[in-house]
Amino acid sequence: MAFLTEKRLDSRVVYRGKILNLRVDTVLLPDGRTGTREVVEYAGAVAVVALNEQKEVFMVRQYRYPVERELLEIPAGKIEKGEDPLQCAKRELAEETGLRAERWQQLGSFYSTPGFTSEKMHLFLARDLHLERQHLDEDEFVQVVKVPLDEALAMIWRGDICDAKSTAGLLAAHYLLEREKA
Repeated sequence: MAFLTEKRLDSRVVYRGKILNLRVDTVLLPDGRTGTREVVEYAGAVAVVALNEQKEVFMVRQYRYPVERELLEIPAGKIEKGEDPLQCAKRELAEETGLRAERWQQLGSFYSTPGFTSEKMHLFLARDLHLERQHLDEDEFVQVVKVPLDEALAMIWRGDICDAKSTAGLLAAHYLLEREKA
């Protein structure tokens, strides 16, 4: 569908930060006019549904400044330069929860908000969990919470779990587990 393609004519970085950059591009629109696109450049991220034998999911409760509230989320984090998504998932799970997993399955990938950011999120299911030691960043404050998977799914429908990565990850894990039963 090339008729929907936009071509970048000019680009300027207006902000370079620790975890993201913001650029403003001038683009040629499909009808020949020009337009402006604001793009948040982000390296990508991972999110992990860590599931124990009792079908409980390890989640983290943390304050999210941009939305000014605490959220209950699956563990997640930014992919470092040159890092493989699976390695990042293992690192983030250990850092945020203190857990190590023996079995890993990729649940898929998605663009978190393609209207303004390049962020691609990679989802993983982690099983056969072993507790080790949590390694939080110095500015990271989280509370680890175990939630039965069925309850976590109900929390999505009630709006208690409301971030995209957690919703997508929990639903994907549920789908995979149901397929494994069949």
